[in-house]
Amino acid sequence: MSTIDVTTWSLEQTSPDQLIPSAPRTGVHDSDSGPEGTQVRIARAAVPSPEFSRFLYTAVGGDLTWTDRLGWSHARWREFLERPGTETWVTYAADTPAGYIELDAQPDGVVEISYFGLLPAFRGRGLGGALLSHGAARAWDLADRWPERPATRRVWLHTCSKDGPHALANYERRGFRVFETRTEPEPDVPTPGPWPGAFPQA
Repeated sequence: MSTIDVTTWSLEQTSPDQLIPSAPRTGVHDSDSGPEGTQVRIARAAVPSPEFSRFLYTAVGGDLTWTDRLGWSHARWREFLERPGTETWVTYAADTPAGYIELDAQPDGVVEISYFGLLPAFRGRGLGGALLSHGAARAWDLADRWPERPATRRVWLHTCSKDGPHALANYERRGFRVFETRTEPEPDVPTPGPWPGAFPQA
């Protein structure tokens, strides 16, 4: 099997003061008017739903080679989503799911942004900065909603060269700083698309 070189960047914030919110037009509010007057809101999916989370995962990551969770069972999805401090925040454009950001609380006050992205139809419309700003802010105040969790002291994530071309720059604009870069060969596999297992149309 052929391989490709994939560069992965790990980024972090170690203080909430390092977060640089996006412009107020599409800021970190729960409801706002987005590009072209489209009503945009960001809400937490507070009820763990493996079906909804898997939809978001495949719809956003289908063309970005997100494959690590495709084999997860319903039970494994539920186990992950029911962990204290795991949160899914969804951005809606005209009440249509447009993207999401997933927070994964880890030991010692560390929160990972495990997934973040927009459905293809909503990319390039100014929604990503607002969602990332909101999600990072919710990572920093996670303990306010989960009293058993310690206060957040570090928020981190990783992105790679297979993600969208603006991903790294978006994270850096929000105040995340690269702390590790590595390049490794990976199998060159086709993207699964938003409907994994479906045959491509002729």
